[in-house]
Amino acid sequence: MSRIKYGQIGTSHAHANKIAVYRQSEDYEVVGVVEPDDAQWQRVKDSDDYRDLKQMTREELLNSPGLQVVGVETPVRELLDNAEVCIAAGKHIHLDKPAGESLPQFKRILDEAAKKHLAVQMGYMYRFNPAVLLMRDFLKKGWLGEPFEVHTVMSKVVPPASRRGLAEYPGGILFELGCHILDLTIGVLGKPTAVHGFSQHFEKVNDGLHDNMLAVLEYPRALATVKSSALEVEGFSRRHFVVCGTEGTLHIEPLDRPNVRVAFSRDRGKYNRGYQTIEIGSYPRYVGDAADLARIIRGEKDSEYGYEHDLTVQETLLSVCGLPVDEE
Repeated sequence: MSRIKYGQIGTSHAHANKIAVYRQSEDYEVVGVVEPDDAQWQRVKDSDDYRDLKQMTREELLNSPGLQVVGVETPVRELLDNAEVCIAAGKHIHLDKPAGESLPQFKRILDEAAKKHLAVQMGYMYRFNPAVLLMRDFLKKGWLGEPFEVHTVMSKVVPPASRRGLAEYPGGILFELGCHILDLTIGVLGKPTAVHGFSQHFEKVNDGLHDNMLAVLEYPRALATVKSSALEVEGFSRRHFVVCGTEGTLHIEPLDRPNVRVAFSRDRGKYNRGYQTIEIGSYPRYVGDAADLARIIRGEKDSEYGYEHDLTVQETLLSVCGLPVDEE
């Protein structure tokens, strides 16, 4: 089976180095990288991620023979404009997160992609975490019953230089970091009936970043809390995702090196009634995402995260961050 031709626009996004996954994959051939900032290109071109790749203009990349998919890895403020050009050119995209600040533009991109049967895969990095896949399997089988509570936290200590960059976006740390776990929350519970956002700026750090944030999502038969801060010492170790259902409770912690504690109301398959620990440990980020996208492009499957899901995540994210949902 021939390899899927892949190109990347941008090298400045915090997760742009995922291009290494596509370079190492048997599914893809990386044809080049668009980086209009020559100084930025000089900084990255000799790294392991980008060494020997061709620097191209966007027009050159989109006109590369056989190009099928583009990874959009620009600064957040440039994501949607580049995504829209790629979809107009008939390319599938992997779009890093969050999906910009304009919900109307994002909806327009998704609508056009749907008309053209193009994939839009968001760069939420826990979708193919093996613990999350296990959780989704338990939910699908009904082993956790009806979910009535989700509680999740994703935090870290953000150093001063990075804080200044994040402070350029009014959405704060939940907009930039907590969006990953908001994506999972909506994957479990769907679109909320009401959302409430709480934002604080830690007064001793004078940069304006909303660095201590909480979202509360209401559902007819469930509640969810999504917490993110830029202040938590050893925050990576406490990142977690908890689902409580009428037949069981599942707790993933830490998310980046996942272990699972799960309690069932009765024996389920090879699992016993009550609590047990399922050890998973480390896993390679984005390998599962890239493999899934390849299967979607080849027509072997549909995405489990459709256009409507991604639009709901973005609308909810903007709302809880106090950003408008009806402005270009």
